[in-house]
Amino acid sequence: MADTQQVDAKAERKVARLAKQISAFSKEHGGAEGQLAYVGERGARIVLVGEDGGWGDLMAPSYEIAEKAVEKSGITVHEEFDGEFAAKVKTGPYEWTRMAGIQVGGPSND
Repeated sequence: MADTQQVDAKAERKVARLAKQISAFSKEHGGAEGQLAYVGERGARIVLVGEDGGWGDLMAPSYEIAEKAVEKSGITVHEEFDGEFAAKVKTGPYEWTRMAGIQVGGPSND
């Protein structure tokens, strides 16, 4: 029982930390919306798009933790990263250069 309580406490701290980061992003960008994506053993990706078009992402160790974090933060969550949602993202020269380089086999700068 003690091991379960430790795991639950650790998960709740992670939820709280992620929710705080999501809320900070939202505040910085005039509001935010998100989308969750399961990425296998690595957990879940939380993609955030601000009202100003800024974007970012966070990783959660599980889909359940990601769900709880976005719920706690109060942002709107989309089922899919569809065209309407994706159109809110503003990209700059860095992103276009990076995407073009990857598409044509250029350096990845990693």
